[in-house]
Amino acid sequence: MSITPETANQHKNDPAVVCCLTQAGTVISPADLEDPGIFPDLEDSGLLKIPANVLTIGQVLGKKLVKTIDALTPITPDMIEGGEEAIKETEEKSVEAVEAKEAKVVEAAPVKAASNVIRIHIEEGKGINLEIPAIVATAPAGEKEEVVQKEEKKEVKIEDKVKRTLIMREFEVKEVKLGEETSFENGVLTIRKSIVEDALKADPLAKKMEIDIITPDNKNVFTNTIMDVIPIATKVEGNLGEGITHVMSGVVVVLTGVDESGIQVHEFGSCEGIIGEKVRFGRPGCPDENDIMIRIHVTIQAGTGMERKGPYAAHKACDAVIQEIREVLKKKPASEAVKVTEYKDIERVGRPRVVLVKEIMGQGAMHDNVILPKEPAGVLGGRPNVDLGNIPVVLSPNEVRDGGIHALTCIGPASKENTRHYFREPLVNLLAEDEELNLVGVVFVGSPQVNEEKFYVSERLGALVEALGVDGAIVTTEGFGNNHIDFASHIEQIGKRGIPVVGVTYAAYQGQLIVGNKYMDAMIELNKDKNGMESEILGDNTLCPEDARRAVAMLKAKMAGVKILPPAKKWDQSVIENNQKLVDEKYKA
Repeated sequence: MSITPETANQHKNDPAVVCCLTQAGTVISPADLEDPGIFPDLEDSGLLKIPANVLTIGQVLGKKLVKTIDALTPITPDMIEGGEEAIKETEEKSVEAVEAKEAKVVEAAPVKAASNVIRIHIEEGKGINLEIPAIVATAPAGEKEEVVQKEEKKEVKIEDKVKRTLIMREFEVKEVKLGEETSFENGVLTIRKSIVEDALKADPLAKKMEIDIITPDNKNVFTNTIMDVIPIATKVEGNLGEGITHVMSGVVVVLTGVDESGIQVHEFGSCEGIIGEKVRFGRPGCPDENDIMIRIHVTIQAGTGMERKGPYAAHKACDAVIQEIREVLKKKPASEAVKVTEYKDIERVGRPRVVLVKEIMGQGAMHDNVILPKEPAGVLGGRPNVDLGNIPVVLSPNEVRDGGIHALTCIGPASKENTRHYFREPLVNLLAEDEELNLVGVVFVGSPQVNEEKFYVSERLGALVEALGVDGAIVTTEGFGNNHIDFASHIEQIGKRGIPVVGVTYAAYQGQLIVGNKYMDAMIELNKDKNGMESEILGDNTLCPEDARRAVAMLKAKMAGVKILPPAKKWDQSVIENNQKLVDEKYKA
């Protein structure tokens, strides 16, 4: 495949290989050369072998071939007119031209002062005139010093603006049991046994519910596939993203589900099995090692597991149980909190404006998410992004950290970002606390099923990011495959507007990108599996704090104009590990 002049310039120092049969007497142009980007594949297949004396693209352009050569032949000095001498002469002339140009550019005429303008004339620039206001230069001698002194005394004080504050009070749960009434006293959470009867009323498709408790020392128990991991939190004052929120620590809700035929409620891959082996404990979206797990198992109507209404019914029934717990949590006095954390949405004036874009599933069925429910990480009152047409929705960092997203997504468990993940989203936390950056918001954009809708939504995202006036963006996505079409388009729509952008996704071996574009030059890989596969372990290949550090470092480098080296042609986990070491050393410093 021949290349363009732009590609030739980009790869001027790469080997020159003709793309097809080229006749003697041909003056070599970009159209005669093969794209260096596919050389590794050609070498692996045995179609190409590059000799040590191969010439570069920059050396052969404009040179005449002295012999006819076959397709995929590397160009060596004996194949072009003039051979080594011509190449040596070209290099010397190039150096002389650069030196001459640099020397001439600095030749400038003397500065001439007018009444209010300084004019500089650069002769070699062929008549370019620069006009600079000269207020200080034209002031009387006695006034010049005074003006300078006043300027020196001026201090520009930049103050960060706190837009809203969220206070989170944590209440430790030491034990969970089932009893006659729901209560929370002295660290003991009691859940009403008969609550299952009321919870099933939340949706007629929810046919059966079971609740049991899995303690940290008893993880050797079977579990059906995990649909979601949900924190228990409630608003005490204000709306999501501000005011006061109470949250239980040391406990999470684990939602599992099957339909009446016993079919697991999942899409690509499921994680049923021994729970101690099928969960990557400690990941942002998973239970921590010492968490007590309240397992709520919902059986939904037969045949509805792959329809949108079936999984949604399970989430609504589960949320009904959590809501009763929320009501007792609301009443806890502040004095009993074991920890209080203050989160602030801050406008960092004068720092680069950045935006985080999170692509979420929006293809219907179980590919859906609830945005901005009434309660943190809840269901009621929220809007499914599918119903919103998957168009971009902006949340503040605090709204995300306050449970502004409830995940219904049932994609492969290893790369699934569930509700607790958004509650503890590493990139939101890192960007929001980075004093060198001004995080203007978090954009959630759905991934539709139909390509026409994908590109429509992506174009709206590009327009929104442009309107935000940002200096950089990070785009993330969960899962792999179909949603990578949107993912690539999002990056392109942002990048073509001149905004530096970094992509974050799982790809590795199994999820290799099926599309790409020239703006996808800064990519962060989320794989943690040694084989690069969907491991069917919950949270295994999700975005973790270490990935967030690499992504932010990559964005800062790209915004600063630092050259980013191209990736290896094939997935290589050692590249990720080496980058991680470099980034972690910088963060420690």
